Formats: sequence, C-alpha cells, structure tokens
Amino acid sequence: MKISVFAISELPLGRQNVKETRLDQADKLVKAKKKTYPQVELVGQDAAQEADAIMITADSKMDLILHDLDFVETRLAKSPAENEKTILSKMKAALEKEEFISTLGLTAAENEVISGYGLLTLKPVAVIRKEDAEDLGALLAKVLAQSGFIYFLTVGDKENRAWLIKKGTTAWEAAGVIHSDIQQGFIRAEIISFTDFIACGGETQAKQAGKMRLELKDYVMQDADLVNFRFNK
Repeated sequence: MKISVFAISELPLGRQNVKETRLDQADKLVKAKKKTYPQVELVGQDAAQEADAIMITADSKMDLILHDLDFVETRLAKSPAENEKTILSKMKAALEKEEFISTLGLTAAENEVISGYGLLTLKPVAVIRKEDAEDLGALLAKVLAQSGFIYFLTVGDKENRAWLIKKGTTAWEAAGVIHSDIQQGFIRAEIISFTDFIACGGETQAKQAGKMRLELKDYVMQDADLVNFRFNK
C-alpha cells in the first residue's frame, strides 16, 4: 500500500512497518519463529496519483481541492455527455464548499465514469498535525484506520503476521492477499475474533471454548480476525 505525503518533511519516505499492537498481544500468546508487521510505502506528493491514500496537514488541504477543482472545471468546459456533466457538477459544488469528493458517497456507476480522472480528493485523505509525525507507528495506524483499512492475523508455527486489507474485504479476497494458490483452492476460513482470542488466552484455548467459526468465501473480514485458511493444494 502506498501513502502519498504532502509537505510533511518530518516523515521519512520509503517502506515503513506499521506497529500493530494487537499483533504484539497475539505474539505473546502464540509462539512463532518471527513476527511480521504490515508495511506501507510513503511516497512524495509527485506520486499521489498512484497512491492508495494521501496524508496532509490542514495547510495543504486547499492544494488538493484546487487541483481537483481545476480539472473538474476544465472538463465541464468541454461540454461532456449529460451523465458525466451531472457528476462533474456535483463534484464542483462539493469542492467549492471545500469538501473532498470522497465525502459525496458516489455510486459504483458514478465512480466508473470518473475512474480515469486522477482526482486526488476521491482517494482517502488523512489530515494530520505535524507533531503527530513524532510517533510514526501510531501515526500510520491512525491514517490507515481513517483511510478504511483493517488487519487480519495469522498466527503460529513459522510466523505471527498482520495482513493489511480494505474494510469490506471478503474471506476469499483476504486469502488472495496471502497467496493466489490459497484463494484459488479456497475451502473455508477458520475464524476466531480477536476479542475471543484474548479472552480465552490463545488460539488453542479459544478453539476448546468453541469460539472458532467456519466461514465461507463471502464472509466479510472483521478487524483483527484471526484466520486459518483451508484450501485444496
């Protein structure tokens, strides 16, 4: 995942670990050879078009809005088709009120029409204070949460690991985050909620307490779910 950083010189660009405290808790209860945090890549504002989310301070908010407003007004001046014009007008009204396009709740069909526009405020935008940069781990966790990302955990044996996914990701899609072979051979997902995992004192104890659920492909992953994917090899 890439996060574009706007005018926050205190933040180092490049790959950064996101210190997920729930993985730390899991690691204390289930022993494994290593612990792997999720990673994000911080990129400059010149790479904002390719980023999954944007991080700014309040001072940079208008830069994003003016970028998108200039594009929208230019597009409207070209007399687009009526359906495109309607969406552009809706976005123009929001931007003129200094609101991000992401707040409009556009439909899937509307998003498809504008998918190639490269609008910055259509992406998740996290507004931070410069002093937040003093604790990079906590800051990244906050930005990811604000941008609609969650984690799921796999524990035991070789590795305890937190995997980054978008909120709303299904079990089948989450399996593909680990490996395409697991997704293709998906049978079911063995799920233990993080709350049950902690309350029971570990994975084995949670299973013994009947807290493990068998879920199919369309199960929507919840934040910090512990999962073991069963699949045909």
